[in-house]
Amino acid sequence: MQNPILVLNCGSSSIKYALLSNDSSERVAGLAENLGLDTARIKHTDLNGEKVEISLAGANHQWALQKILGLLADYKPVAVGHRVVHGGREFSHAEKVNDHVLAEVKRLKVLAPLHNPAHALGIEAVERIYPDLPQVVVFDTAFHQTMPAKAYRYAIPKDLYNEHYIRRYGFHGSSHAYVSHRADSLVPHNQANGWITVHLGNGCSITAVYDGKSLDTSMGLTPLEGVVMGTRSGDVDPSLHIHLHRILGYSLDQIDTILNKQSGLLGISGISSDMRTVEQAANEGNEDAKLAIEIFCYKAARYIASLSCALPTFTGLVFTGGIGENSASIRQKILQNLPHFGIKANLDKNAELSRGVEGSFHQADSLLQLWVIPTDEEYQIAKETKEVLGL
Repeated sequence: MQNPILVLNCGSSSIKYALLSNDSSERVAGLAENLGLDTARIKHTDLNGEKVEISLAGANHQWALQKILGLLADYKPVAVGHRVVHGGREFSHAEKVNDHVLAEVKRLKVLAPLHNPAHALGIEAVERIYPDLPQVVVFDTAFHQTMPAKAYRYAIPKDLYNEHYIRRYGFHGSSHAYVSHRADSLVPHNQANGWITVHLGNGCSITAVYDGKSLDTSMGLTPLEGVVMGTRSGDVDPSLHIHLHRILGYSLDQIDTILNKQSGLLGISGISSDMRTVEQAANEGNEDAKLAIEIFCYKAARYIASLSCALPTFTGLVFTGGIGENSASIRQKILQNLPHFGIKANLDKNAELSRGVEGSFHQADSLLQLWVIPTDEEYQIAKETKEVLGL
């Protein structure tokens, strides 16, 4: 592998990693999970696709990274690109890590308390192990910094925006950037394209992208706003918090746990946050599972319809993410909730698109194009890392 880039996504108890060759044609990848517990381990896939599992009982982030970098030592990475969830208002593009950038990643834990501290741990661990290796941070929020004020401002007192940065930021930026740019490359480019990119997985977000720029998106200050997700509720009445406190005595932390970890597909179905399990139960006649799917698809369609307002030109829809890429039935159900857009889907083609297969499934006379494009956030992060460093 020539001049490979190491991409790291450090979570609170996990590290997802991928090493990509300079042309991204070769890849080594893996996951360190359950960090801090006796069950901590690394699942590693080498260049030939062979898998190995390594036990790291009690390992912390630095210990796990030392092992990961040891597994990759022969490939000699030339730089590290970190996925960072929140970049606040300051960062509109990827940045080379320096003292100021690291301090901002830490400070922004006020907006991403579960994610940004873990990202900072990953950056500091790499610095300790390989102090001369250049590092770049690629922010989930940066792609959405092109949103106009009418899309990102909340209708709340101005001081909350000016002094406390309360606004809509959006997330999944690397995914929306990758699939929208990829869609642009797949269609005639005689004019600017307007896409609605539909990232559906355990986390879900939908974005209006015109001429390569995000104009509006479904997630807001936090990843809780927007559509129904695996365990997140998506949009609810803002007064729900005070209602649950008054009626049931719930604390803010309890309500936060309910809305982020016990709602969504899991909360409605009472079965699982995994769409595959919910679909199976629905096919077996479970009414709660059927309702979970109905709400999931309706709310996704409603956001697609509303986000079309942001686009000067509406070229089509791009589905991605674990559900968006693999569930033809969910794609079809979402489209059935959009009867006024002149969409005509080829159901046979739709059924063929899963397990990493890229392609379109609109009929020739459809007013909107329909695409499935598997996302590649690691590629996008490696690409932006190279751009920042001039590699």
